[in-house]
Amino acid sequence: MLNESDTRAKLIDPKLHRAGWEEERILREIDITQGQIYLVGEEPKRREKRRPDYILLYKPSFPIAVVEAKDESHSPLAGLQRAKEYADVLDVQFAYSTNGHGIEEFDFTTNKQTALSQFPSPDELWRRYWVSKSPSGHKKAAEAKDLFGNPLLYPYYLEPGGKVPRYYQDVAIKRVIEAILDHKKRVLLTMATGTGKTYVAFQVVWKLVKSRYLRRVLYIADRVFLRDQAHNAEFYPFGDARKYIEEGKAPQTRDIYFSIYQALYSERGGKRLYQEYPPDFFDLIIIDECHRSGFGTWHEILKHFKSAIHLGMTATPKRTDNINTYGYFKKPVYSYSFGQGVSDGFLAPFQLFRIFTNIDKDGLHLREAIYQGAQIYIPEETEPREFYTMQDFEREIVVPNRTKTLCDHLAQLFKTFSPTQRSIIYCATIDHAAEVAKELQNHFSHLGYPDYAVRIVAEEPDVDKIYEQFRDSEKPAPVVATTVDLLTTGVDIPSVHNIVLLKPIASKVVFKQIIGRGSRVDPLTGKYFFRIIDYVNATRLLDGWEEPLEGKPGKIIEGPLDLSLQGMVVEYEVMTPIPNVKVIAEIGPNMQRRVRTNKEGEFTLTKLPHSPITLFVSAKGFRNRKLTIIPEADSPPLIIELKREAPKAEKIVIHNVEVHIEEETRLVYTSDGKKLTEAEYIEYSKKGVIQRAASLEDLKVIWLERESRHSFLQELRNESIYPELLALFLKMPDVDTFDLLAHLAFSAPILSREQRAQRVLNLHQSFLNAFGSDAREVLLALLEKYRVGGIEEIRAEVFRIPPFDRMGYGPGVIRRFGDPARLSLALGELPKRIYEISQ
Repeated sequence: MLNESDTRAKLIDPKLHRAGWEEERILREIDITQGQIYLVGEEPKRREKRRPDYILLYKPSFPIAVVEAKDESHSPLAGLQRAKEYADVLDVQFAYSTNGHGIEEFDFTTNKQTALSQFPSPDELWRRYWVSKSPSGHKKAAEAKDLFGNPLLYPYYLEPGGKVPRYYQDVAIKRVIEAILDHKKRVLLTMATGTGKTYVAFQVVWKLVKSRYLRRVLYIADRVFLRDQAHNAEFYPFGDARKYIEEGKAPQTRDIYFSIYQALYSERGGKRLYQEYPPDFFDLIIIDECHRSGFGTWHEILKHFKSAIHLGMTATPKRTDNINTYGYFKKPVYSYSFGQGVSDGFLAPFQLFRIFTNIDKDGLHLREAIYQGAQIYIPEETEPREFYTMQDFEREIVVPNRTKTLCDHLAQLFKTFSPTQRSIIYCATIDHAAEVAKELQNHFSHLGYPDYAVRIVAEEPDVDKIYEQFRDSEKPAPVVATTVDLLTTGVDIPSVHNIVLLKPIASKVVFKQIIGRGSRVDPLTGKYFFRIIDYVNATRLLDGWEEPLEGKPGKIIEGPLDLSLQGMVVEYEVMTPIPNVKVIAEIGPNMQRRVRTNKEGEFTLTKLPHSPITLFVSAKGFRNRKLTIIPEADSPPLIIELKREAPKAEKIVIHNVEVHIEEETRLVYTSDGKKLTEAEYIEYSKKGVIQRAASLEDLKVIWLERESRHSFLQELRNESIYPELLALFLKMPDVDTFDLLAHLAFSAPILSREQRAQRVLNLHQSFLNAFGSDAREVLLALLEKYRVGGIEEIRAEVFRIPPFDRMGYGPGVIRRFGDPARLSLALGELPKRIYEISQ
């Protein structure tokens, strides 16, 4: 009877070769995940990687099937469920299980399961896959294949020794191209921050352009450094085919263009810059971070280039604050979430620290503060309120004692973790960011870095230079960056260990983008997890943050767009016309009409629907207005009144307020998403142990058998119950794991490994002497191994290391016992003596 390894080599491989699967089409035991990172205290560990037995490739860039191998003693059906799971993950259409004789096939194109004697050929599987797709939708691809090559099958751009697409990137690339081949004009890709959206976009463009399926591409971002990051990092293999579109410059002699919305919307010669390009100039337009661009300028640009394919990329699932994006693009062709990235080991997990000061938790009563001796400065024309909450601090009222208290506490945390780990601190205002940077610079001035803490905000003259220095992990400083919202999306700083929240946050989309700044794994700096240090209760938004919003996006406009609206914008009270007012009409998801008022304050909006629209009216020096109306035929002109902005009020400043840290909690996340305090985690772990061992005697029985013990511990770990973490929380670092769990679940007395080893020496001399003096030396060495490392040290493999080298390693140890059976008996009996269970 052949084992699995021999079955593969002698039976399965020949069958694959006979079916036409050459070696270059076969991948064997390739890791498709990295293994989830989990934390035991501050120490990162990894779970097992996922590794299909075989992945079959039709072409190097196109996986098409998976095969699970079983040894001859198993049925061909035994591995099919696992094969189907891998096929689903890899998005391939065919799954096989085999014992080398029979073959079981599951065909996802028909959802049928069939017993086979031979594997289908590569061309047969390709034909079946191709037929399952829309023939009309793939007509252009079929034509392209005859002339140049199908973009699905065109090779990736791969540098020698460089990165290759991860499995989910492979799926994303394929899904996007399949949608394009199926003539989809609006394509949405949702991938968590840190999972390589730009790299996916590059490979999509590479395959489409190099196969000559399309020619010209426009990549749009909303920030210069995001545009440059794509141009310089991922798309550099296109070389001279790349070109920037910038204000005043509309080049038309390249194939791959990069720009920002602001540049495309700028004016030159009475026209918007994007209008200088013919509507059919671009074949594909990529909208980076499309969720954040809202229903703004990019829709006008896309409407001009409506014949092009529009590929939107976002890091966030559908939420209330980005629902219009989903209304425009519809359902994503592929989604890869933060949770999936962590589960696969590609993204870093996080520790969560939640801290409240007394005034953040309870609010600030002005009269009470003054009664206690606080000094308050109230600017003229400012009407103070009696009560202020966390959301008001730094925006309406400044409490220097609060900033100092938070920074003192944060500095202590940094000293505990490591003061040289990169940190981003999100502050309420740019002034707040400056104060926090000053406090932390002074706390760590002894390290010798004049730029230990810096402020990265748009108002800084050299902000791009400061940002580049901060993101370069080879530079020792800056270590800490304070910001408001400049570092929320798109920035790539893998070495960031700490995300600090001093700024109240209401949006789950914004919160998720901020947390994404810490999610990258960085082996170069040894960063495998990050910390969220929350002083403003922003982490309440973690609840359900992976689940998409229920409900539908805004309704796409149907019916005629034949109505118009005339109006006038005037100043409130005096009723004088206001020229150059911006009037934006949102008529549907990502659909706008934009005009400005003339010298008489008049405007006209055309091509409006017969359904409600929302108007946004803004002018310099005036308060913005938002109103909803229903256009009607022959309706009278609309009069919109704007009030002048009040002078920017100074903030109230209150000194000598007592501020202290009132509550500090470390939270643990379980595998099923529960968020637990330390006390709750201990109780959760207790229940998990009792569910698997109803009594102390049951736990002892499980513990003594190595296989049952391993299975028991693995089940606990699968539910995020880690004995090492329990030992940390319970402050019992030297306690035997059995004693730790027995005490936790059944209140058993606690013994250290030292005490248990000594009891064996005191109470079980007859057992130690029973095998002879030479064997006794082995048992004493094993007992010492247990004392230092625990019960897992008592195993046959330990005889490969000192001190057993001077005994002749394994063979020498066996001779000391006389035969393998007596050694095996001793290895089985020693744990019983350690845990005091008689034969």
